[in-house]
Amino acid sequence: MTSQPKVIAITDMPTQEAKWITLKKIKYMDAEGKERLWECAQRTTRRSSGIDAVAVFPIIRSRTNAFPVSTVIIEQYRPPIDKFIVELPAGLVDEGETAEEAAIRELREETGYQSSEIVESSPVVVADPGMTNANMKLVILNVYLEDKLESPDQELDSGEFIVRRVVELKTLYNVLEEYDHKGFAIDAKLHHLAAGYALALKGV
Repeated sequence: MTSQPKVIAITDMPTQEAKWITLKKIKYMDAEGKERLWECAQRTTRRSSGIDAVAVFPIIRSRTNAFPVSTVIIEQYRPPIDKFIVELPAGLVDEGETAEEAAIRELREETGYQSSEIVESSPVVVADPGMTNANMKLVILNVYLEDKLESPDQELDSGEFIVRRVVELKTLYNVLEEYDHKGFAIDAKLHHLAAGYALALKGV
């Protein structure tokens, strides 16, 4: 990067100009039979699969035990929060693509790492149902390297500036705490995973 990204202006946008999302007013009936209104944002990019996006939790292993079991996280700037965030590789599901295929593709594009082994694919989950109907799947993938840790080439699109970082699984929670102290935003999905793993290591 030649300069530090930053927000330079924020203006109201007519919904007809939006490419990725739209706003909806929902009229619904509550548990007492009273009509109420709710405002929400919806993606306009949902394909026939009904799944908006995937997040990828890669587990990187050495066939010769040359390095500890690790994962790869990414850093990138997100304009809505005007901050750099540390998060899982992720992206939208394309038409004709399963969530699992999207996860394998996004991992390759954003980190360079290749996988064809799905460990687990979550149910369709939501993250902020009070504001949006956006949904996603979390897909856990195995990445096997023959020996030492490699740094394959990323396949980033124009306008994507993604820094990848390989982290030992057992230190992931502490690494995220370090990012927080440095002023990064922490993605909720990644933090929840790291916290769960840290608790499991403690036998909780």
